[in-house]
Order: sequence, then C-alpha cells, then structure tokens
Amino acid sequence: MDMGLNNKTALVTGSTKGIGKAIAIELAKEGVNVLINGRNYEEVEQTVNEIKLKFPTTSPQNAAADMVDKEQRKALFEKYSEVDILVNNMGMYEIMQYEEVDDEIWEKYFRTNVLAANGLSKFYLPKMLRNDFGRIIFIASEEAIMPSGQMPQYCMTKSMLLSLSKSLSKLTIGAEVTVNTIMPGPTLSENVHQIIEGMYANEDKTFLEKEKQFMAANLPQSEIQRFIRPIEIGRIATFLCSPYASAFKGSPIRVDGGMVPTIF
Repeated sequence: MDMGLNNKTALVTGSTKGIGKAIAIELAKEGVNVLINGRNYEEVEQTVNEIKLKFPTTSPQNAAADMVDKEQRKALFEKYSEVDILVNNMGMYEIMQYEEVDDEIWEKYFRTNVLAANGLSKFYLPKMLRNDFGRIIFIASEEAIMPSGQMPQYCMTKSMLLSLSKSLSKLTIGAEVTVNTIMPGPTLSENVHQIIEGMYANEDKTFLEKEKQFMAANLPQSEIQRFIRPIEIGRIATFLCSPYASAFKGSPIRVDGGMVPTIF
C-alpha cells in the first residue's frame, strides 16, 4: 500500500537500533528521506549507509547529536531547519527501586525522556503548521498507564509524554498536522535479545523457546506471549505518519500485545 509519503523528510531520534531504527527503515521503505540520529557519529553513519543501500532512491542523512544538549539541538536545527515528520523515540530506562531514585536521577530522566522531545517539538511544530502538514509521534510505553513499580522514574516520564502529546494536539485544530503517542509493550530490542540469550545460555533451546519460557515466567499477562518485534512498531508509526491517519489527533495508540488489561 502506498502511504503517500514519498519525498517527505523525517527526523527519528535514537534511530541506530531498536524501535527507532525499525521506524526509520519502514519510513524509508515508503520513500521518506530519513534523518538518522544517535550520539555516536560512526554508528549513525553506518545506519545511514545501510538504509541508502536498501532504499537507493531515498536520501538518508546523518543527524548525529545528543538531543539532551541544548547547543547540539541548536546546531541540528540550523542544519535541518524543517521536517515533515518528527518521531521522538530517544529515551532511557533502567529497572530501579523507588528508594534508589534520588533527585539527580529524576531530573536526568525528565531531561532525557521529556525535555529533549519537547525541545524538538517546540521548534518543528510551528513550521509544520505553516506548511499545513506534519506528523509528531512520541514513543511512550504501556508503563505510562500501567506502572509496574519497577522503574518509577521511567514511568513518570512516559506518562508525561501522553499529556504533552494531547496538549500539542490542541494547537493543531483545523490543520493537517497531527500529534500522537505510541505505547509499545515489551519489545525485542538488541539489548533484550542479549539478556534472554544470557539468561538461558546453558540450556539447549532455540531463541523462540527461550523467549516463550521467559514470557510465561515473567510476563504472563501478555496475550501474545512473545516480545513485540520492532518492525511491528515501525509499521504502525509509518501509518500514523501517512495522510491516511489524519483522524488520529492526540491519540494514545496501544501496541502492547495485550499487556494492559483494561478497556481504556
């Protein structure tokens, strides 16, 4: 299906691996010129070259920067002054008990997971409104509405993104600009893959068998009983970026594999 995105430009933060990379690839598949972001220039360049090789008609660009750093964001804005699509994917997480989270950690998570995304949105949204086209997507988590208690500092920031998305969507009334949030459930990133392999390193099983064993023991509430693949998030994100998704405004989109047990 042609998503009507050919020759659009998209900035996807944290796009050298995991969900961010999957989103970048799916957008490039639709003819989008993707700005690849990460803090490591060489890793970003490697991803740019990989996408260029797969989709030679597109023009991926290196947008290496630490989005938490205001000066680096400013330099990025000077280089890439307008985008049609902004995917705020970059973030950090770590399992931590509440008593371990001091004020410095709370502030670090707020700056990284919320303020960086807000800074990008604040710069690009007015330009999208002037052009009467734009898409902003925040990548949150099912933890935003169903905190597990294992990482309160992370859950807090993801809940904030839902509120921020809704507030920004109110500014797009009457315009062909949308702001939405995707809430993925447990997803098979490169890091998660390594963790699962390590946990069952001494067992003669395939990865799929190890995955099934882990899910049954640790995430029995998942209805799919497997990790969500990044490409599944990438495909949903690409649809939300398309003109076909104009009716999604300030919406929290759950892609959680049935983790959340409630209707809303």
